[in-house]
Amino acid sequence: MAGLFITFEGPDGAGKTTQLKLLAEALKASGYDCIVTREPGGTVISDRIRAIILDPEHQSMHAPTEVLLYAASRAQHVLEKINPALEQGKIVLCDRFVDASIAYQGYGLEIGEAQVRAINQFATQGLLPHKTFLLDISAEEGRRRLVERKQAEFKQGLDRIEQKDLAYHERVRQGFLQLAEQEARISLIDASQPVEVIHQQILREVRALLHVKEENDR
Repeated sequence: MAGLFITFEGPDGAGKTTQLKLLAEALKASGYDCIVTREPGGTVISDRIRAIILDPEHQSMHAPTEVLLYAASRAQHVLEKINPALEQGKIVLCDRFVDASIAYQGYGLEIGEAQVRAINQFATQGLLPHKTFLLDISAEEGRRRLVERKQAEFKQGLDRIEQKDLAYHERVRQGFLQLAEQEARISLIDASQPVEVIHQQILREVRALLHVKEENDR
């Protein structure tokens, strides 16, 4: 029985990681076998690539290099972790996937959507999520939340991507909104709502998705 692949996307500070964790807890409490992972990262090799991508010292990184590093991390992640879990019938919850590369590199770095899609088509061998939850928030509010959280929880500064200016992050947000218009699998959610309200909306949609899947698997 094939598994279910669900991703969480959104501008930095939108709260996607919080919502992913809440969904994982709810699914596990209901007896579902699910794994939680993230991008860039998810495997030993992918995490090492992540460290290179996000290091604030690497300001000289060229846009094509960034695109290819994200794709390389993703290729290893899909092969080593995501696909095996799906083949075992598990629910895979992933913090970011290809949509993030389209938004951050295609729109944010202004490389263009087509090239980023083509590179990631090769990296993932065409794997797409069954469902994507896109949490939307303004670039200004996202930055405010992000700085506040990092200082409170981690006592650390922003990574290389997070340090980019607001104009870049606004292009990223617009990229995500374009994707939401194009892709039926993407549910656009107002991230300014209370955490529990968002969680319940996501949980309702996932339960409906699971119901359809279980009916089809019979």
